[in-house]
Amino acid sequence: MENIHAVYNGRFDSLNNIKISPLSRAYTFSDSVYEVIPFCNSSTIAFDKHILRLEKSCNALSFQVDIKRISIEINELIKKSNLKNGYVYYQISRGIDNLRSHMFDQDISIETFGYVVSHTFSSQSLRVMFCEDLRWQRCDIKSTSLLGNVMSMNDAKNKGCDEVIMHKNNIITEGGASNVFFANDECVFTPSLSNNILPGITRDLLIIKLKESDIRVEEGEYTIDDLTSAKSIWLTSSTKGLAQVIDVIDKKTNIQLDHHLFKKCEELFVKNYFK
Repeated sequence: MENIHAVYNGRFDSLNNIKISPLSRAYTFSDSVYEVIPFCNSSTIAFDKHILRLEKSCNALSFQVDIKRISIEINELIKKSNLKNGYVYYQISRGIDNLRSHMFDQDISIETFGYVVSHTFSSQSLRVMFCEDLRWQRCDIKSTSLLGNVMSMNDAKNKGCDEVIMHKNNIITEGGASNVFFANDECVFTPSLSNNILPGITRDLLIIKLKESDIRVEEGEYTIDDLTSAKSIWLTSSTKGLAQVIDVIDKKTNIQLDHHLFKKCEELFVKNYFK
């Protein structure tokens, strides 16, 4: 493995040298949250928004964290890496138990871990499938508890897909690791935020720029039929950017590749955030 710069509980080292206890609550209970912070030309993208979301996830689980120290560590990882383009993965767990127990000690110490890797932010085209949303009821928390996502996405992988679009009783929620957008000839649509949807940073950045432009955007509750009748579908995330859906398996769609609204959104996003 290449020399990946990492940090564990404030100590910087190679990822290969970092050892984490098997009694970490991140390992035994997924009692942890994480954030993925992208950077382009050595500058972070929407850093404050990522840090605020990380802080909100910590607050939801009553983690007492030093968010200033965490911010410094993230920036230090990028600096040490000498990478131009990439992302930092940063994870915070409740800490390490003396012995596995659902009920944690009140004096347990927060555990932090992060690493930085290179990443090419390139245009992607995705083949996807619809699937029932199997996840827990607090998907607005960016928890490492992603078993529902893992099950669905690997099922999709085995069927030749790159991603999934999840739904609860026919109502669209989000992708396996992304938010969902779609468009007709006049308007862009995306599901409204709820406990079933992570407030994606790329989602937020795109909506802000659409509202500043002449492109109409609406948030609401949408069905599978809304997507299959759409002229364009795309998924957004910090590492995907805007990724166009080119095929939905086992479904007849009206997708028009490189639809004018998708191309305008993509151009707007790249122009403003990937300078």
